[in-house]
Amino acid sequence: MMRMIPFLATLSLAASPLAAQTAEAPAQVTVHGDQPAPKFDRRIFGQFAEHLGTGIYGGIWVGKGSKVPNVNGYRRDVIDALKAIRVPVIRWPGGCFADEYHWREGVGPQAKRKVKINTNWGGVTEDNRFGTHEFMNYSEAVGAEAYVSGNIGSAPPFEMAEWVEYMTSPTGSSLAKERAANGRKEPWKVPMFGLGNELWGCGGEMRPEYAADVTRRYSAFVKVPEGVKIMKIASGANSGDYNWTEVMMREAGRQFDGIGVHYYTIPYTWGHKGAATGFDEDQWARTLAKTLKMDEYITGHAKVMDKYDPKKRVALLVDEWGTWYDVEPGTNPGFLYQQNSLRDALVTSLNFDIFARHTDRLRGANIAQMVNVLQSMLLTDGSRMVKTPTYWVFDLYKDYQDGTVLPVDVESRWYNKNEWTMRTVSASAVRGVDGAIHMGLTNVDPNRPETVTVKLDGVSGGAVSGRIVTADAIDAHNTFDKPDVVKPAAFTGATLSGNRLTVTLPPKSVVMLDIR
Repeated sequence: MMRMIPFLATLSLAASPLAAQTAEAPAQVTVHGDQPAPKFDRRIFGQFAEHLGTGIYGGIWVGKGSKVPNVNGYRRDVIDALKAIRVPVIRWPGGCFADEYHWREGVGPQAKRKVKINTNWGGVTEDNRFGTHEFMNYSEAVGAEAYVSGNIGSAPPFEMAEWVEYMTSPTGSSLAKERAANGRKEPWKVPMFGLGNELWGCGGEMRPEYAADVTRRYSAFVKVPEGVKIMKIASGANSGDYNWTEVMMREAGRQFDGIGVHYYTIPYTWGHKGAATGFDEDQWARTLAKTLKMDEYITGHAKVMDKYDPKKRVALLVDEWGTWYDVEPGTNPGFLYQQNSLRDALVTSLNFDIFARHTDRLRGANIAQMVNVLQSMLLTDGSRMVKTPTYWVFDLYKDYQDGTVLPVDVESRWYNKNEWTMRTVSASAVRGVDGAIHMGLTNVDPNRPETVTVKLDGVSGGAVSGRIVTADAIDAHNTFDKPDVVKPAAFTGATLSGNRLTVTLPPKSVVMLDIR
């Protein structure tokens, strides 16, 4: 496991004698290449696509007759961008939308599908043009696994059972024949299946004891053909609700293979979250400090899970995470459309570093969301598309996928702004499947560079190269008119001598080093 002095959001520690003594000392990072940890599961890079705002319609799907360049109705530019960062898994159809979704309304001729109201997101009409076939085929086009979220909040068990059979059955059953008649003869692979979503909230307002019983019941009816594996994922807790995980593991842990937890970085409150751009340094520090709470929550939920599952059979998945700000002025409040700045890039790298410390239990994550919603990879407007700073950090870290985590120790000075205090440097490292060492370094201080000395234990290399994501302003972001304000550049601030690296990190930067 990665050993790192934890985040402390107190001004007093920033002024402590220890902090004063180490304020000017170079940061020290030790990479323990001789103490490998469990792999960084590629599913930790998972995406989330809900029927929300323009996340699906306009973001993924434009229809075969659209003037926007497309492949069978799917935006070509979005497919290409997602393939470039090797998206491993996509979660669909929600989210809150999942527990009001009835799969039969989204199969068959598109023109004859039921039109209904999306009561969760904006009160707009949902015509179900994008249904099971469209999603499953899209996942294949991107090269991603499907993580399908089932409806257990408002549908009976047989509806979920029939949906799973419709997608996975290779036989001549009526459902398999119906799938073939709708254009897909061969069954799809459904590696991951969610047993509802946020059962404590929009998924049914359930008590944990009732949710555990419902999970047991519905899990019994998720059946796949012999020899086919499907990972059943229970609806997990909100942030630090450890009692939810306790009850679910105790009462239903044998009926599922994974359980989620949802945590969003919100600078202020649910009623007033703060703006995605135009913020000051206090909001910068406040957001990054709150992001670091992720480490506490994963640690807490994993501890509960260890009590009932000491062999760690059940995976923990952070299947909703990311920043959540006030929507952009003039947009539908129910569409959750927000800009994406350099601050979000650092939120992403900090989370990847946290995830690397917990790969013994954490085996999946899904950022919210993939296109046009919350902390998205991509923004679209008509025929235009822009890659966000978050996209570029996913690109920097993509070689972490299935790499062996190498624990790191980090010592650095403290950065603080008002009451928000944290270590200046965050780090993680893996030995990639390509044999190289990939090391992510983040400097959260927006004002000062940081010199870092890296000791490589059990690691040898003859050359180092790198890329960096940074910008002049803390709220720098990409727009359709200026799409390249924040993007990776070559990084030349690292030197390698034997088993030691010296790195100079510019302020407010994310750096990925490749040691070969």
